[in-house]
Amino acid sequence: MTTYIFDGSLEGLLTAIFEFYDRKEKAVQLIWNKHYQPSMLDEALEIINDETKAKRVWEGLKKKLSPEWRTRFYKAYLSEDPQTFQDLFDFARYIFNSAAGAEANFGNPHVMAVSKMDKKVNREKHRMKAFIRFQQTADGIYYCPVEPDFNVLPLIASFFKNRYADQQWIIYDIKRKYGLFYDLNKVEEITYEFVSEIDTKKITLPSALTDAKEELASVLWKDYFNSTNIPARKNMKLHIQHVPKRYWKYLNEKEGKN
Repeated sequence: MTTYIFDGSLEGLLTAIFEFYDRKEKAVQLIWNKHYQPSMLDEALEIINDETKAKRVWEGLKKKLSPEWRTRFYKAYLSEDPQTFQDLFDFARYIFNSAAGAEANFGNPHVMAVSKMDKKVNREKHRMKAFIRFQQTADGIYYCPVEPDFNVLPLIASFFKNRYADQQWIIYDIKRKYGLFYDLNKVEEITYEFVSEIDTKKITLPSALTDAKEELASVLWKDYFNSTNIPARKNMKLHIQHVPKRYWKYLNEKEGKN
């Protein structure tokens, strides 16, 4: 078996699929380079990203897969899960080697694996939409740090652009050290340097960086939340199912309760 080492990018994954067919390999183990540990017995190939090769593979998938399944493929890729990268590689091989409609065969382990991961990423996307809480900075930009299990920022950009079209905002992924910035016209990707004055490890901004009205707004929201919360109807087990504790740190109404 040959080991393919790639950089974790979608272009790298698609290039690896191209190389598999071009080299007429029998079996390939795909490994993200940050997890690769060299071995004397390895027959390894470092994948060099190639836009032309990647596009050819994607165009091939477009001919074989519906738009819905191409979206599932992309969302599963955003999981950044090492096993899922292998599943996507094997799924693409299965699709290319089978007749049209093969993606409907949920008896195939690769189809099932991609479908399951798509659902997990989709669930995380919806949770980010529900649990993000912005804080207004002194210069009028709304800021929110997040730490999702999966790389879901590309999936929520259009939602927040439409929902908060009249205000500038930043959603920053602490784990992956990049974010989204909306400047009232477009959403663009930003790096850590853009928010270097902010301690991104902290959920709550210091008062020196926040708008004067932010503290009052936070107090009013907590009061509203507490006033609408009926203790007699509290079902903590059900509540945690819908709002897992790992998200509580982002919710100002949960401050001091985690």
